[in-house]
Amino acid sequence: MHCELDKIRVYYIIGESMLDIVKRNVEKYNLIKEKDNIVIGVSGGPDSMALLYSLLEIKKELDFNILIAHVNHGIRGEDAKADQIFVENKAKELNIMCYSKEIDMDAYAKEYGISPEEAGRELRYEFFREILKKNGNGKIAVAHNKNDQAETLLLRIMRGTGIDGLGGMDFISGDIIRPLLNISREEIEAYIFKEKIETVLDKTNLIPIYSRNKVRLELMPYIMDNFNPNIVNALWRLSRSSDNDSKFLENITLEKYKLIVKKENKHSIIFNGHLFNNLDICIKYRIIRLAILKLDGSLQGVGEQSITLLIELFEEFKTGKKLNLPRNLVGRISYDELILEKFQEKTVKDYEYEVYVGENELLDLGISINIRISDTIPKNSLKNTRYFDYDKIKGNLRVRNRKTGDRFIPFGMNGTKKIKDYFIDKKIPKEFRDKIPLLADDENIIWILGYATSQIYRVTGDTKNILIVDYKSI
Repeated sequence: MHCELDKIRVYYIIGESMLDIVKRNVEKYNLIKEKDNIVIGVSGGPDSMALLYSLLEIKKELDFNILIAHVNHGIRGEDAKADQIFVENKAKELNIMCYSKEIDMDAYAKEYGISPEEAGRELRYEFFREILKKNGNGKIAVAHNKNDQAETLLLRIMRGTGIDGLGGMDFISGDIIRPLLNISREEIEAYIFKEKIETVLDKTNLIPIYSRNKVRLELMPYIMDNFNPNIVNALWRLSRSSDNDSKFLENITLEKYKLIVKKENKHSIIFNGHLFNNLDICIKYRIIRLAILKLDGSLQGVGEQSITLLIELFEEFKTGKKLNLPRNLVGRISYDELILEKFQEKTVKDYEYEVYVGENELLDLGISINIRISDTIPKNSLKNTRYFDYDKIKGNLRVRNRKTGDRFIPFGMNGTKKIKDYFIDKKIPKEFRDKIPLLADDENIIWILGYATSQIYRVTGDTKNILIVDYKSI
């Protein structure tokens, strides 16, 4: 332990002041402006506490507002609660507004089929942006440092990233700023030691349970011991040179994009086919990525293979050819034009049909509704047959699609539920929800055809007349 402290003392003496580096970063990259609200993600660990205290120093020279945000990820029980209390108490001591929130990172990850790390990140930034929205203009400050950048690059390299991914994280990305990005953990620890800043230890950072932890605790030390003791600085240099090259290519891509685009709107982008096909493959690839971002706002789900297939289609240059891509995107060729468009689902019109005792053929919906009234339930029932208390029906029967605010009481429940929430719970795709027929009377929804019936109209021992309804496709 004494050796580590001596190492930190020596590092601080021979190294440049961490605070000076942070000040230079804020100024050079215009990270903070006067009157900005800066939401600082504070875990209580050394990195985030160094960020907090360094920005407090900068605040003496630049007028901006600091807000502290702490997220309890719900995975360390009492230890996590203790960290939360530590941050909240530190905020009171410093007279800074503090927002804290407890989340269930693992449950969110399971629900959306993502990694716990990704879940934690999504929930954190969602919370940070809620705070910004409440307080006005500003940015989110996070404590990513040079070691984090090195770990990020190694993770991306192992996933097969391109030059853009090798650029790693940047000092400013949208509403996120990283004032410590070019500062090592050793420099941060030296600053914490010299300024006698209290911190807490997240013990999960010492256990190789997540990918980043494994890189930090196992891969990085192995590389340092066996290949390059200065791997963190080497990867930092790689990130900077890659970022410079990536931005150069991005500028060329924008120039070429403007040159070859014939027409663009929110639904489609039309390229001059001859000009596109004369471009270098590297720029073609980037132009397609740019076009997808313009149309859809995201590249998630559209991998390198999809973009390669689209470029091959465009290079084939045969009228009438088309390719369906992820995220409802379509690429097609029309004479000398190459078209990338967002497939537009036809809007479902509201519909409502009155139905009566007997056979009701609803040709527009492609279904037939058969309605009978009986005093007993038949012995043999069809799969799509349901039974209701006829005497509880109010007014006329009708088949319609959902309306805003529709609610019903699902069979077996007491409280009402929004039809929208029912569809979400059943994981019914959004594009199908307005198409599903509902059987209703003048007051309530009786049956979501193919799904749930209403508790209100259930058959009981007191039921005298039974409404029998079955439906089938025609």
